[in-house]
Amino acid sequence: MNRAEFEMPVDGARLAPVVRWRDGERHELDDWLTEEVPVAFEFNGISHAVMLATPADLEDFALGFGLSEGIFESAADLYGCEVHASSQGITVSMEVSSRCFAGLKQRRRTLAGRTGCGVCGTESLDQVLRPVPAVRIGVPVHARAIARAVREMRDRQRLCDATGAVHAAAWCSIDGAVQCLREDVGRHNALDKLIGALARAGSTGVRDGFIAVTSRASVEMVQKAAVAGAPLLAAVSAPTLLAVETARAAGMSLVGLVRGDDLVVYANADRVVLDAARN
Repeated sequence: MNRAEFEMPVDGARLAPVVRWRDGERHELDDWLTEEVPVAFEFNGISHAVMLATPADLEDFALGFGLSEGIFESAADLYGCEVHASSQGITVSMEVSSRCFAGLKQRRRTLAGRTGCGVCGTESLDQVLRPVPAVRIGVPVHARAIARAVREMRDRQRLCDATGAVHAAAWCSIDGAVQCLREDVGRHNALDKLIGALARAGSTGVRDGFIAVTSRASVEMVQKAAVAGAPLLAAVSAPTLLAVETARAAGMSLVGLVRGDDLVVYANADRVVLDAARN
């Protein structure tokens, strides 16, 4: 579908005038563009992180960020969340447990995030290469299920269909069916939103399925997926060496370059069943 043909409002996108050159002809029209705004996270009134993100599913984003960054031990540590918009951006004010707040002050970490960077503002090397929890051994996943997950994930990206400018992260059941999906201009943000959505829904982890992402598998993506308890992370692009080493250490299966029915297993291949595709 032509992106300009979307008539209903798309959460996280706005119409803007563009000039399109197609088939040798000039066209002036309104097209959907992804919103990218500063989103500030405040914990008990103290600013901790500012990320550039798509302003959708912000409650999921806040909770998922807190969980994946080790600020929260569980969703119960977040008592309340309010979203306030201003001319400068959006502030997400969170009321958190005293234990979390004390640990946050001790870390003395302030992020100035960008869409392409997950560790901006980190003060020390041990914060970047922090230990990740070992994931539980999950049910074996067939290659055809991973291929199905990536196909379904792309088919369900409404914001990407409208703008062509966002990433997605999805939790998929063991047969590859997409159960929950979140989108954002930043790949880390999309994964945080997914983690938050699962936690808000009462899910204690994704041990009965796996996570698929539309981006490359960088080490931060592996770290976040491990914190969520995912036994397998599948990406449409290739991983980095550090991501592979981190996945191996966590016992997580890492799959990349998922294109059609083809894929590459980079870590813990014993959990991936490589068999012939079925119609």
